[in-house]
Amino acid sequence: MKIAIVGAGALGLYYGAMLQRAGNDVRFLLRRDYQAIRKDGLSVTSPNGDFHLQAVQCALDPAELGPVDLVLVGLKTFANHRLIELVAPLMQDDTCVLTLQNGLGNEELLAKTFGAERVLGGIAFLCSNRGEPGTVHHMGQGRIRLGELSGGFSERATALARMFNQAQVPCEAVDDLRRARWEKLVWNIPFNGLSALTGKNVTELLRHEPSRREIIAIMGEVIAAGNAQDLNTPIEAEIFIEKMISATETMDGYRPSMMIDRLEGHPLELEAIYGVPLTRATACGVEMVRVRMLHALLELGERN
Repeated sequence: MKIAIVGAGALGLYYGAMLQRAGNDVRFLLRRDYQAIRKDGLSVTSPNGDFHLQAVQCALDPAELGPVDLVLVGLKTFANHRLIELVAPLMQDDTCVLTLQNGLGNEELLAKTFGAERVLGGIAFLCSNRGEPGTVHHMGQGRIRLGELSGGFSERATALARMFNQAQVPCEAVDDLRRARWEKLVWNIPFNGLSALTGKNVTELLRHEPSRREIIAIMGEVIAAGNAQDLNTPIEAEIFIEKMISATETMDGYRPSMMIDRLEGHPLELEAIYGVPLTRATACGVEMVRVRMLHALLELGERN
């Protein structure tokens, strides 16, 4: 399968490298890492085993990558104003687009141009950070859950899940992408936001009992809002929160992407992770008071 990676940060580099190592024809749209990868290839460090790809197809312009079968989007959502122009040169009649971006609204943006029938969404539970140019550090996790924007199981989603599994990336197809998106927000909203505001990693947040209580309370707000979105089945709050806390306790010292973006002076993904969920919650009569405060404080810290 010919695959183009649009948004080759920590997520795109890691999944693209895993897919190439498994024998797929992977092409990376690069920016910061272009010179390093073109010269020396792509290196992955991982508790599952380090590896290096010497020959990597890459370009600075999507038109140079040519039409592909699958576009995998890992672009940060604050750059979504460029998403369509980056994806369009990669499309042919049967190309599908899988966005693994954070938050809500990304699939709908792609569907407006390319049609809902060509768009899938995925939720990545991945602990990875970029290192020196040409290097990505995988620290744990990596599971993907993906599904059709239009809902329901499909042969295409099942085939893509099989492709990831064959590349040693645990993956499952889901019949309710909306539910999966809100489940990811249960983790993203508290940990990304609080880490960005405090400069503390997930382990430090959980070890501080008042912060731990706030995390649990924020998760409860997000679940209440999600369950108001006409999901196929509701998220069971107590069970799911315990699952998220337990999983996070294994991420020793992990720094969420939003924390790193704030430390490095980059924009934050506020609209997709906070703005759109708040709007959709309010439209269903649910007010996320803690989430709204978190959003306001994060927005205050953004550069004009």
